[in-house]
Amino acid sequence: MDDKSALLNQLRIDRSAEPDRDEPGRGWLKWLLLATVLLLLIAAGLWFALKPSGIPVKVIAATATSSSAGPGSLLDASGYVVARRAATVSAKITGKVVELLIEEGSHVDQDQVVARLDDTNTRAELNQAMAQLASNRAALAEVKVNLANAERDLQRKKGLVAESLISVSDIDTAQTALDSYRAKLVTAERNVDYAQKTVEVSQRNEDDTVVRAPFAGVITVKAAQPGEIVSPFTAGGGFTRTGIGTVVDMDSLEVEVDVNENFINRVHPDQLARVRLNAYPDFEIPAYVIAVIPTADRAKATVKVRIGFKQKDPRILPEMGARVAFLSDAVSADAPAAKAGVSLPAEAVQVNGATGVVFLVRGDTVERRAVKLGASTSEGQTIIAGLNAGDRVAVGDLSKLQDGARIRIEP
Repeated sequence: MDDKSALLNQLRIDRSAEPDRDEPGRGWLKWLLLATVLLLLIAAGLWFALKPSGIPVKVIAATATSSSAGPGSLLDASGYVVARRAATVSAKITGKVVELLIEEGSHVDQDQVVARLDDTNTRAELNQAMAQLASNRAALAEVKVNLANAERDLQRKKGLVAESLISVSDIDTAQTALDSYRAKLVTAERNVDYAQKTVEVSQRNEDDTVVRAPFAGVITVKAAQPGEIVSPFTAGGGFTRTGIGTVVDMDSLEVEVDVNENFINRVHPDQLARVRLNAYPDFEIPAYVIAVIPTADRAKATVKVRIGFKQKDPRILPEMGARVAFLSDAVSADAPAAKAGVSLPAEAVQVNGATGVVFLVRGDTVERRAVKLGASTSEGQTIIAGLNAGDRVAVGDLSKLQDGARIRIEP
């Protein structure tokens, strides 16, 4: 029996060495992970192969421009029309406005009355001073009468002493009275002089209630209204006006522009120029350089230049924007304007004096191009030779570019 059991045990299949069949999906999971890793490797390879290369730049097309000055323009600059003679008209004293005789845009002459203040107090002070003056003058007249009488009395008593009708002491008494009236005369005269000066001061205070224009011009701002308090000293917490109006001498209008200090050597006094107002771009005004202010603005690296008008025009108004074209000495300010050159942003040009360098875009590379520079304005750089309208130019960090460099165009 035991032998049969042993034989049966030998015939049994040993399944302990077979793989675990309770997890039938483990083999497929391994293949899935292997395929995922392979796909990631392929994607990484494609990304590196197709990765954009080159220096990032932006592209802009050169645009044709019309020089505001025509032939011979050395430099363009932008600025504003300013008045060299403008003043805020104010009263010399604090008072209430009772009459206002100006409006914006009205013309005034020199010393014309523009406003009147309440003169109740100043008029009363003037009347009091005049009354005191009249009283002092009456006292002076009385002293003069008494002095004349004392002189006659002394002369009369001197004759009586000669006839021995009165004593010498009477002469001394008459002389003392005469000297006293003479002293009173000096005091009375000084009182009259003092009263006269008081009247003058009061009269000036009264005159100060009348506000007059300091010079002929046009009223551009009306700051006060009847009933308001005006004062030249303080704003009074916002309830007191410091001025009545602003008058501008239109004959003193000029243009102030800031010129880049790198190009200030192209500008000199009495140089011819042309001015275009932003409000009237087709209106050309002959002009000239009044002065180059001998100091620079370190923050903006500019120098201020004053431009005068050769002709006056009612369209020229203070604070208008203006563009100034500085002309070469060989060009007349009356020469007709002409179209010239193309315009680019300043960051698209490497400037080197009167010449510069731009980088033309040729597909995914750039071509270095030398150009001749024209006027430099706040809107960009004018190219007068070496570039055509429509040429595509790289804009960016030009120091990284060179002829034939590969680029990557950014929107």
